[in-house]
Amino acid sequence: MSSYDVAIIGSGPGGYVAAIRCAQLGMKTAIIEKYSTLGGTCLNVGCIPSKALLDSSHHYEEAIKHFAEHGIEIPGEVKVNLEKMISRKQAVVDQTTKGIQFLMDKNKIDVFEGVGSFKDATHINITKGKGKPKTIEAKNTIIATGSKPSSLPFIKIDKERIITSTEALKLKEIPKHMMVIGGGVIGLELGQVYKRLGSEVTVIEYMDRIIPTMDAALSKELMKVMKKQKVKFHLSHKVKSVERKGNEITVKADNKKGEEVVFTGDYCLVSVGRRPYTDGLNAEAAGVKIDERGMVEVNDHLQTTAPNIYAIGDVVRGAMLAHKAEEEGSLVAEQLAGQKPHIDYNLIPGVVYTWPEVAAVGKTEEELKEAGVSYKVGQFPMRALGRSRASMDIDGFVKILADSKTDEVLGVHMVGARVADLIAEGVTAMEFRASAEDIARMSHAHPTYAEAVKEAALAATEDRALHI
Repeated sequence: MSSYDVAIIGSGPGGYVAAIRCAQLGMKTAIIEKYSTLGGTCLNVGCIPSKALLDSSHHYEEAIKHFAEHGIEIPGEVKVNLEKMISRKQAVVDQTTKGIQFLMDKNKIDVFEGVGSFKDATHINITKGKGKPKTIEAKNTIIATGSKPSSLPFIKIDKERIITSTEALKLKEIPKHMMVIGGGVIGLELGQVYKRLGSEVTVIEYMDRIIPTMDAALSKELMKVMKKQKVKFHLSHKVKSVERKGNEITVKADNKKGEEVVFTGDYCLVSVGRRPYTDGLNAEAAGVKIDERGMVEVNDHLQTTAPNIYAIGDVVRGAMLAHKAEEEGSLVAEQLAGQKPHIDYNLIPGVVYTWPEVAAVGKTEEELKEAGVSYKVGQFPMRALGRSRASMDIDGFVKILADSKTDEVLGVHMVGARVADLIAEGVTAMEFRASAEDIARMSHAHPTYAEAVKEAALAATEDRALHI
């Protein structure tokens, strides 16, 4: 029987980063993955493929709507080759997952393909298909099994026309009318992909705004922009049935007045969030407690109810984000090596990869009001930037929330071009507990989108933005 210092169950961003960090710190490490490729949801059917399709569809939209304004004339009709677009997406996925395999080999991490399940707290059975289980011994184990798309109890996902994000990444045709149940990150990103390609898109959301966990100003701005892009929104609608008849899907929902509203289309994307995935783990055999929501219970050190077993990423509390899982993977590895790492969960940024992008870190206005914190707001519109006008990306703004007394930055909220990258400036500033004035006094290159951060900081500092 093979013995290891650490075994990681799951090879998504949390799992493979944990494995690499453990190996770097001198531990004999194994990683167990049920699928034939490494990388988990993020690399195979999540972050990476969705961004590939977002980029491809964005290029198409630019070609048919904006190239002429730039003086670029394309003879003949610009057409979408969906098969080739999906093929390119898959090529990106394949290259990325092979990169993870390379990193496993480089760091001398043993990779086992199969379902990992606990025999007891220090032994794991690995079962591939219908074969006989192989057992390994692990002094410590990290559970990193991730999440799966959630659904509603009355919806039957047929994976053909009533689909989740997984199926939406490999459709054989462009939907005529895609109905999206859920106005969160996944629904909006994939909805925008197919809207650009020519689908009618209708978003049906239970809450009174889209991206409801983010600052209300971001929700309002993104919906305004996506409405201009001809995406239809029905907020405060409670879906009560989804039925398929042939190639037609009928969705019935009650609006906030209690009136029934009926929607019909040829595809329905169910994007109502994700659930922790611990199926087949046999956690009770190891003494690992899982709550009624399927979350693995952990303490502040991400240690489960079994002292030598840890859990990270989507199976534990907190935002289901790849980069959050990566931070937790490193944290557990470093703890096992006797180090004293930490994570500030308030400074894990959130991003929506629509165009314009949406990004945020820290507290929202709603959270500050609820906590009774006195704060000030500095906001600057992207359309006032020379770079935005040059690139024709004028939608959005940067908003900085700062403490009224100390001027410490408490939250940074953005909508605009490349804000997924720009939010790192907000994270860095807040990690060092910068004031709005600190950011305002930093030189920002001109012309850049980043100037909006400086101007928002100036607006929060005695309302002295320069360019509005």
